Parts: sequence; C-alpha cells; structure tokens
Amino acid sequence: MRPAQKPKVVLIFGTRPEAIKLAPLALALKTDQRLDCRVWVTGQHRQMLDQVLQVFGFSPDIDLNLMQPNQTLGGLTSRAVAALDQCLATEHPQLILVQGDTTTVFCAALAAFYHQIPVGHVEAGLRTNNLKSPWPEEANRVLTSRLTSLHFAPTETAKQNLMREGVDETKIFVTGNTVIDALFWVRNKLNANPDASKHMVDRLRVPATFADRFLVNSAVARNQVVSAAACSSPGERDFFNRSRHSPLILVTGHRRESFGRGFEDICRAIRELAQLHSEVGVIYPVHLNPQVQHAVHTILGGHPRIQLVEPLGYEVFVWLMDRSFFILSDSGGVQEEAPSLGKPVLVMRDTTERPEGIASGTCRLVGTNPELILREARLLLTSESEYRRRSALKNPYGDGRATHRIVEACVRFLCDGKKGKRINDLRCPPDYVRNLKKNNRIG
Repeated sequence: MRPAQKPKVVLIFGTRPEAIKLAPLALALKTDQRLDCRVWVTGQHRQMLDQVLQVFGFSPDIDLNLMQPNQTLGGLTSRAVAALDQCLATEHPQLILVQGDTTTVFCAALAAFYHQIPVGHVEAGLRTNNLKSPWPEEANRVLTSRLTSLHFAPTETAKQNLMREGVDETKIFVTGNTVIDALFWVRNKLNANPDASKHMVDRLRVPATFADRFLVNSAVARNQVVSAAACSSPGERDFFNRSRHSPLILVTGHRRESFGRGFEDICRAIRELAQLHSEVGVIYPVHLNPQVQHAVHTILGGHPRIQLVEPLGYEVFVWLMDRSFFILSDSGGVQEEAPSLGKPVLVMRDTTERPEGIASGTCRLVGTNPELILREARLLLTSESEYRRRSALKNPYGDGRATHRIVEACVRFLCDGKKGKRINDLRCPPDYVRNLKKNNRIG
C-alpha cells in the first residue's frame, strides 16, 4: 500500500520584511516531518529579498522573479495573480501561508481563493482603519482577511480588530509576531561569533573615522551598556550619560505615502539634527526606490556624520539596531523589534497599525513634520529621564515562540493528530482553540 502523502503547505512572499518574518516559519516547516513545505517567491524586492534568504540559509522552490523596472502596482498585481494561478494549478497545495500586507500577499490570497485553497494569514488583524494610510498596505490586509481561513494575529488587539469585522473567533489564533523569532535567531547567531562586530563594520563600508567613533569605540559598541530600566542604582555606570557622547541614530524610510514633500521634510529634519548636535552620528540604509534615493541623496549627501549606505542584510541591520541610541523609522517591523532591544523609536508616519508599541511608550508617532521630528529627537538626546522611560525593555509583540504556535495550528488544521487523516472542516478543532486560549496567548 502506498503511504499517505503529507499535506503540502506553500509559503508565498516577495519582499524583505515578509522574508524576515516568514524565515523562522519556513525553517520550522521544512524540518517538520508531518508536512511537505514549499517556498515560492515573487521577487517583489529582488536584491533585498535575496539578502534575507542568504542570512537564514534557504532557497525558494519556485522563484517567479516578477519585478520589472518602473512597474506599476496594477502591472505587478496582474502578473503576480497570473503567475501564481499557474503554479497553484500545477502544485495543488492544501494550504498557502502569506505574511503581512504587500501586493504579493493580496495576489497570493486571491489566486488561492480562485482555486479554493485555504489561506493562512500571518500577522493578521493589523488596522489603521484608513485605506490611504499606509497605502496600499491597509487595503491589501483588509482584502486578504476576507479570503483567509486561518488568521494568525500577533496580539489581542489584532484579534479584536478581526472580530469586529465579523471573523469567526475559532479561526483566529493569537500567536505573537514571528519577527521576534527572527530577531532572537539572528542575535543568537551574532553573539556566538566573536568576530561578528568586525565583519559587520566591514560590510557597512563607512569611513574609518565614522566607524571608530560611532560603531567601534562608542559606549554601546564596547558592551558597557546597562539596561536603561536599571540605571537608577548609584553604583552602576549610567547608560544615558555614557552613550550620549557618541550616539548613533539609525534611520529607515520607504513608505509611498511619504514620497515627495514628506521625504524632503524628513531629510531636512535629520540634517538639522546633525548640525545642532555635533556629537550625533547617523546611518541611513537607503531604500532602492528612485523617489527615495533622489530626496535622500540630494538633501543628506555629503555630510561627514550622516552615512548613506545601501540596503543592509538583516544580520547587519540587527547589529546596528543593537548599537543605536534611538531609531527614526516608518517601518512596521522596526516598531515590533525595537522594544525587545530597548530602543526608542520615532515613527515617521501619521498613523500606525501597531498601537501596542505606542502604548508601551517605546514608539512615538512624529509623522513627517520636521519640527516635531526635531523636538522629539532632541528630547531623547538631552533628557535622561525621558530616555530611560522610553527605552525600558518591554515587548507586547511576543516571546519568540510564534513560529511554534503557527506550525501546530497548521498541523491541526490539516491533519488529525491521532489518525493522520486530513480535516476537511475549515474550523479549527474546538479543543485546540481552548488550549491555545489557556496556554499560548500573548497579551
């Protein structure tokens, strides 16, 4: 008798953030003997996507390589749906997994829906309730939720968002965010390598004078950091006073809604901050989008304490986050990662779908208003009490075990644990839902 085939699960992603957040899940599913896992990529962020795959050490089973120069969202959408339609018709998976809110996510969910293949949505339930901010991500995730069978919500807030939209509670799993799993994986890898710092500095390719001051000889780089939350004891060296002598500010920015005047205002604020504070160094890994490149290089280029570098591999980026004094960013992932590192974040957006970071105090919305960016940045640079309060280690986004919870939910969804038979009912087994609520919820 031929042995029963294992259920086939396909992870589909196309951008750097998706790859980071799905990498721990791909590694876990690839080694799980109960499932047959495949990885497909659309190549929506070609260069930056390949960097992440190299860090985590796996390759896609199918690479659609869809991105073309000057491609519109409509053009990408039509090509992605058509290409994925062909792959699904050939491969016949029992479940696809997507992550987040990109064009790839929506296209994969739509193509799977046309083939009546269940969709599992990782990082489900994030909402700003404003379709124009972020654009087009808010629309992508709202539409994807309508096509999803398994909703893997990172927080209780995300779960409540889904329930308000009428999603069946038994299809929602509060797991934590897989980006924390990825962050811990990379930090452990770096900590196990005594030469990691040297390799990271070499890969940054910044001038030696900048590297010596802000990356090698700073208080943070010398591993003298004391948790900001614990700096009140008289016998401890004070993190704030030591590290503010050569604070490194890490900047990331790429949101479409900020193109044009928004990015110009952000860059002017960063340049003025560097001019007002001669002790500050800035590193900005500049997104490859031409509209971002033009504004950033025109306004920030040529300043000796502002280093504009190419997009970074995830290892280098985590290493830089660890060494930064605070972070200026419009990234969703940074809002989730920084609390685990005790790094304040000024969020250069008018809205956020991650209110938990704002509530914890680590993140603060500043938009693209240059006066507000300057005021909040200078407050962190000059106020010890404010910095301590905002850098306390507390993360509402998980404990590093989101991957395990998602894998087990997929197995229970596809197979009966005792008999090895596939479950046809799309509703998750009630006993598992009860156990998840009791034991595995991340608040």
